[in-house]
Amino acid sequence: MQNSEDGKTFFVKIHAPWEVLVTYAEVLGIKMPIKLSDIPRPKYPPLRYMLGPVKLPATVKYPHPEYFTAQFSRHRQELFLIEDEATFFPSSTRNRIVYYILSRCPFGVEEGKKKIGIERLLNSNTYLSAYPLHDGQYWKPSRTPSHINERYTLHQNWARFSYFYKEQPLDLIRNYYGEKIGIYFVFLGYYTEMLLIAALVGLACFIYGLLSMENNQTSTEICDPNIGGQMIMCPLCDGVCDYWRLNTTCLHSKFSHLFDNESTVFFALFMGIWVTLFLEFWKQRQARLEYEWDLVDFEEEQQQLQLRPEFEAMCKRKKMNPVTKEMEPHMPRCHRIPWYFVSGTTVIFGMALLLSSMVSVIVYRLSVFATFASFMESEATLQNVKSYLTPQLATSLSGSCLNCIVILILNFFYEKISAWITKMEIPRTYQEYESSLTLKIFLFQFVNYYSACFYVAFFKGKLVGYPGKYTYMFNLWRSEECDPAGCLIELTTQLTIIMIAKQIFGNVYEACQPLVFNWWRRRRTRTHSEKLYSRWEQDHDLQAFGQLGLFYEYLETVIQFGFVTLFVASFPLAPLFALINNIVEIRVDAWKLTTQYRRPVAAKAHSIGVWQDILFGMAIISIATNAFIVAFTSDIIPRLVYFYAYSSNSSEPLSGYVNNSLSVFLIADFPNNTAPMEKKGFTTCRYRDYRNPPDHENKYVHNMQFWHVLAAKMAFIIVMEHIVLLFKFLLAWMIPDVPKDVIEKIKREKLMTVKIIHDFELNKLKENLDFTYSNIMRDDTVKDDISLGENSSV
Repeated sequence: MQNSEDGKTFFVKIHAPWEVLVTYAEVLGIKMPIKLSDIPRPKYPPLRYMLGPVKLPATVKYPHPEYFTAQFSRHRQELFLIEDEATFFPSSTRNRIVYYILSRCPFGVEEGKKKIGIERLLNSNTYLSAYPLHDGQYWKPSRTPSHINERYTLHQNWARFSYFYKEQPLDLIRNYYGEKIGIYFVFLGYYTEMLLIAALVGLACFIYGLLSMENNQTSTEICDPNIGGQMIMCPLCDGVCDYWRLNTTCLHSKFSHLFDNESTVFFALFMGIWVTLFLEFWKQRQARLEYEWDLVDFEEEQQQLQLRPEFEAMCKRKKMNPVTKEMEPHMPRCHRIPWYFVSGTTVIFGMALLLSSMVSVIVYRLSVFATFASFMESEATLQNVKSYLTPQLATSLSGSCLNCIVILILNFFYEKISAWITKMEIPRTYQEYESSLTLKIFLFQFVNYYSACFYVAFFKGKLVGYPGKYTYMFNLWRSEECDPAGCLIELTTQLTIIMIAKQIFGNVYEACQPLVFNWWRRRRTRTHSEKLYSRWEQDHDLQAFGQLGLFYEYLETVIQFGFVTLFVASFPLAPLFALINNIVEIRVDAWKLTTQYRRPVAAKAHSIGVWQDILFGMAIISIATNAFIVAFTSDIIPRLVYFYAYSSNSSEPLSGYVNNSLSVFLIADFPNNTAPMEKKGFTTCRYRDYRNPPDHENKYVHNMQFWHVLAAKMAFIIVMEHIVLLFKFLLAWMIPDVPKDVIEKIKREKLMTVKIIHDFELNKLKENLDFTYSNIMRDDTVKDDISLGENSSV
């Protein structure tokens, strides 16, 4: 036990001797090397010289040779390759063993119940913290040449931002932090690599839209003073809004074409196939990782299945565990029902709060739209003046920014509430606690981040009615209309602002929060020189990573995956922004873990857990959402229907589409309370819909073209979903979950392990037999000597 620099805090350093390590290595079934592997490492592709700049030195990428391994046994120590007892077990394995012992060590009795585990001591503030020490300083190498400072190596080759283009030293991460943290960085790196393909295709689609923007027939007609300039549009709000000319939205229509063109359909189909390939190849990567990291026969980590101290403290009864056959604390379900009720009520209230906040933002948009329209649509709008900021665009930008702020605020508070109500449910194990928290926070964030995008994509402009018979929200505000060029550009704006703002805020917060916190703690506690500032004090002044540290990292990645897949048809640059964010995210997370956080206790994991099921669910939903976006939010289907069924110009098939897509309304049919206050010299105005003209016997009723367009939209959704799902199931069938070479390597290793153990036991048996036989022979010789002595004496 040693006191700290300030004399107020006492540190107890725990060291596990060799006998303890070998005992618990056998208990935990830890696999250790028994022979150098004869299976070659994966070879680089033929053009490996092109990948030279991104490759790490072999000594960093593969810090240790490949071995055949077997579960450690104290009675077979001679079988294992033990060159040095001090370095035989990796540091992550040692700290896992020590923490396992501490988590099951009894320390007292209270009311007839044993007090067990370091977690309960930490929960009661008996100890302030318990953590493994970092492996030296991250800014300088080890002083002794025989010891490799893995923390320094990680910082130099992984945690520096100048190495953003380099691959990750995954084996070194696993050796230092354990498999659970290692597999997170494997997943994040793999996801980033796959995003590179999607980003290149999305960028190509964007460039196509950029190059074809000036030659777009729809924008050309809208911008033409003789076509769009002569079309008088109906007012955008009641009373205070004036008539306006279509060509005032010229710039807006050109921007819409950037994301609403022929490549939109191609990119939606491509992303449906991409997400399938992403998940199928991840299964293969995960299977390969299980082999490389000795996780093929992995069993659930005992640390996750261990009882939580809060559960033990609340339990007054005991029950026989059918698996362990031991008496364990037990809480009847009837005692937990009130807490489940409180938890469910809180979740429902949170979701209602979310929906009400979304409705509030919609009300804001409806209220402000009239204001924007009243002063932006002045007399100049009727003089062929091109507007750079339409009321729709102004409302969309301000509404999206407000919605983003509301999202970040609600997210901050709900995370705190979710953690509290999950504790109130009194989960039995850490695994149950994490699963319950995952469900609550993911559902909340799903609604929080995506509800606004769902509103713009699937509800805005769909049920607005027509002039003289508009639909109203709460009988107060007129429903929002889409721009004559469609609502897709507004969905793009919404998605861009929320996605980019979330990523920038997340990275800045993740980098600055621990840096400022640690600086303040060091400033308060440190008074002497670096030499007197011990290793354990330096680590104590760092932040604790916590058991839910990875949970929030996965959650952030999965939410981003939703932005990339659910609405990507409206924003082909989403994968590019996600790629840039992830390149920064990898280095930010590496920098945090290496320099700003205490070393986490190593834990095992063979997959990303429940997050994989969530990704599969979002992949299925994304097929439907992108199909509906192309069909109902984009303007591509109405243009195709006009192209094939209604165009009369063979040289310019889309000529006249703008005029065809706008219906005519007789100004005299306006109700008094909705018509503009100032009378104009127009008799008709135009609006976006397919309805009969006022001189038709069924005026303002949907015409036949409306039903043709609707049928085409529904047909497109069905065809697209079936094509993508067909490819999905076909690819899933063609791509095995476990690669053939990995299956062969697993079989080879099992065969060699059995053979090595068999030979070892056989040799050991021979030695024992030889030793026994020699002892028998020696005993027989002694007996003969005694017998001869007796005969001679006679």
